[in-house]
Amino acid sequence: MDNRYHIFIVSDSLGETATHVAKAAMNQFLNKDYIVKKYNYVRDENAVEEIVMEASRHKSVVLFTTVLDEMRIKLISSCEQHNVTYHDILSPVLNQFAEFFADKPVGKPGTMYKLDDDYFERVAAIEFAVKYDDGKDLRGLKYADVVLLGISRTSKTPLSMYLSHKNVKVANVPLVPEIPVAKEIFQVPKNKLIGLTNSPDKLNEIRMERLKSLGLSSDVEYANMDRILQELDYAEKVYKQLGCPIINVANKAIEETASIILEITGLNMKLK
Repeated sequence: MDNRYHIFIVSDSLGETATHVAKAAMNQFLNKDYIVKKYNYVRDENAVEEIVMEASRHKSVVLFTTVLDEMRIKLISSCEQHNVTYHDILSPVLNQFAEFFADKPVGKPGTMYKLDDDYFERVAAIEFAVKYDDGKDLRGLKYADVVLLGISRTSKTPLSMYLSHKNVKVANVPLVPEIPVAKEIFQVPKNKLIGLTNSPDKLNEIRMERLKSLGLSSDVEYANMDRILQELDYAEKVYKQLGCPIINVANKAIEETASIILEITGLNMKLK
């Protein structure tokens, strides 16, 4: 039998408000063993009944935020019927504001989050960056807006994630001297390829810190200056072979490098 406390979060939108409230409250009860179950976009009375029935099988509290009256009424009646503790987070505030403004709330769920085309494109771009990070799946290169190439610690992943938040689909591929350049890279249009590089000293510094954070010895070849120079030389030859532009990220912030990439690829015009 599950003896943990169960916190059910129910919302007709994303449920972020109730989630933050629950976390803030639970931070005051650190010694309690609990599980959080979150249900968002609940706008059906049958779904409410199923959730409350599930809650009734455990030591539960149902926290909910809804601007839909029918959902609020159903949640309250179901919780009371099944003897489940509940708390309506939003209604007291809405009622007070309605009195304060002498007006009624619009009653539309999700008004904090505009789920428009731009939002969904951004989510798709972020998922794309995660899926095609670090050369995980080269089949995605043909669908990318930008393909970043570079040896280790040339900011490939941070740049991919930053650009994805601007709705740009980015894939990145590491370059390693011992591994031949994949044929898929040669099939990517040159106007989508960007070669990243860094100064030897900066790479040495970054890699030493990386090894330190992993608890590894600084004697590892990864941070050896001769190895770094070898990798840089290899990457330069690959870039020359591909005919792609090169950006040195040594003294540039992620935002600055991203801006250069958008300008080189012409994506800056599309984003305006």
